[in-house]
Amino acid sequence: MSKELVIQSGPEGADIALLDGRRLMELHHDSIGDDFLVGDVYLGRIRKLITGLNAAFVDIGHDKDAFLHYHDLGPDIRSSMKFSDQILKSGARDFRLQHFRFEPEIVKTGKIDDVFKPGQQVIVQVVKEPISTKGPRLSSALSLSGRYLILMPFSNVVSLSKKIEDRPERDRLKKIITGLRPKNHGIIVRTNAEGVSLEELEQDLKRLLSDWDKLCTELAAGKAKLSTEVDKTVSILRDILNSDYQRITVDSPAIFKQVKKYLSATSPDHEDILKLYKGDKPLFEYMDIDKNIKTLFNKIVNIGAGAYLIIEHTEAMHVIDVNSGSKRVRQIDQEATSLKTNTEACKEIARQLRLRDMGGIVVIDFIDMRDPNNRKALYERMRDEMADDRAKHTILPLSKFGIMQITRQRVRPEIHIDESIPCPVCNGTGHLAKDHPINEEIETRLDAFIRDTKPASVTLRLHPYLYGFYTSGFPSLRMQLMWRYKKMIRIEKQENLMLNQYEIV
Repeated sequence: MSKELVIQSGPEGADIALLDGRRLMELHHDSIGDDFLVGDVYLGRIRKLITGLNAAFVDIGHDKDAFLHYHDLGPDIRSSMKFSDQILKSGARDFRLQHFRFEPEIVKTGKIDDVFKPGQQVIVQVVKEPISTKGPRLSSALSLSGRYLILMPFSNVVSLSKKIEDRPERDRLKKIITGLRPKNHGIIVRTNAEGVSLEELEQDLKRLLSDWDKLCTELAAGKAKLSTEVDKTVSILRDILNSDYQRITVDSPAIFKQVKKYLSATSPDHEDILKLYKGDKPLFEYMDIDKNIKTLFNKIVNIGAGAYLIIEHTEAMHVIDVNSGSKRVRQIDQEATSLKTNTEACKEIARQLRLRDMGGIVVIDFIDMRDPNNRKALYERMRDEMADDRAKHTILPLSKFGIMQITRQRVRPEIHIDESIPCPVCNGTGHLAKDHPINEEIETRLDAFIRDTKPASVTLRLHPYLYGFYTSGFPSLRMQLMWRYKKMIRIEKQENLMLNQYEIV
């Protein structure tokens, strides 16, 4: 099925939509001037050691201190610190590591205070963006991503993506990379490298080594931010672009030029699929993406034939309930209908996880099925639907209660598009004023109205609930007001007024 990338520019950045056969599969926002994105590299300072957590809090300029656990240091953290100290103190300009002498590796079971002291500087990379009240999560095992390769300074590892399954191809790539790899630089071969020529791999490695030189130049200059991940538009192109993509449509000449430059440098055969949209309508509206967004981010998502999902979000997890929507199913057809609905739900659930970028724990309550073969088939179907998800994930088989659990990598805040508006009665607080404060406000305004205008009579127009509050009992509040002001005061019931609204006439 053909895939398409659509990029709509705006005053605050760009919105990026990934379509698969005209179905919206992923939605991203690339904000102007975003900091602390996954992949950004900083020169941080150790602020506090938490020995109980075996972790450190690091100051990288964010409002909240970033979190660095011992397990995220990487075995060659001492070598990395030695290298950065040499550059900072001596102003060295040779940034290659061929002649660099490594320090001993740290042990996996070590303690954070054996490595760091408060106030020390360390090169760190963001692996998880700030979410809610938490600061960024860091790693000091650096990695620089390219189109086909990932470069890891202070390492000598060569590894290949597990998704490259062809044994002769794996052997070919490993032989090429072993010959190209600079000393003391590890390399991971990405899935995109399958079938790629030696020349293209060599060019990609040269770009990554150039990025490493730029990072070290910033370090020598004493900068706090050493390297920034390429903007999200180019990042997505780098990660997903393959022969399945038939078109890239953008509405901004500046973005068009940027994408064309990237394609000409990395994928010249894809240049002809780039198109510049010049229509009057906004691009997302023209391609009906806006309409999809409004329906796909609701709490209730329809999956066809009356079936639907209910998606709830909590602080700890996401919960998805699968409903058949059919109340007239014969007992003999129940198992087959449940399997059919659950199977259709798998496709939409996998799509929703990618679309909303839901991470952490996801609990799915499928429609009950008794046949073990059907339960196994459903588990395998979910695995197949999640195969294209670029986020790391783990899927557990159905429990005896029909519950499936999924953990999905969470590195950035979930995308949430709220199409609702604040309640006009409570203004979104969820609380209404009590009767007596409303009563006091009405009487204060009424007193000022009578004092200023000296009317012959007064009419109060109130919500039916307040109407009953003022007219019930003996003596009613209305009668008490008439005795107080010696005037006729009428009370009118107005259905169109909110509970906390009133009119004095």
